[in-house]
Amino acid sequence: MGLISSLKKAFSKPYKTVSVAEAKELLASGAALIDVRTAQEWRSGCAPQARHVPLDRLQSSTAGIQKSRPVIAVCASGVRSASAAKLLAGQGYEAYSLSGGMGAWRQAGEPIR
Repeated sequence: MGLISSLKKAFSKPYKTVSVAEAKELLASGAALIDVRTAQEWRSGCAPQARHVPLDRLQSSTAGIQKSRPVIAVCASGVRSASAAKLLAGQGYEAYSLSGGMGAWRQAGEPIR
């Protein structure tokens, strides 16, 4: 393996970042949506199909998240969901981070519960 290939592999993300539209396509195909925000943020509104698994909990346990289907992580803006997706990908999940988080979800006019 050449130097360039080694560097690309070393610095590539083990997960993908997706838009709201791409996340909706994944959800329609059976992906799971996990919301990694705090309990207070979760109570302020979440995507109807989301399961609440705060990032600090996810760091110690995958909380029964199935490896048999893709997992999309969402937070407020996309920073914590990227950490969650990286963590999940490192454990063998097909992981995604929602770009822009719940802010993008709301801006796209998607439902909130």
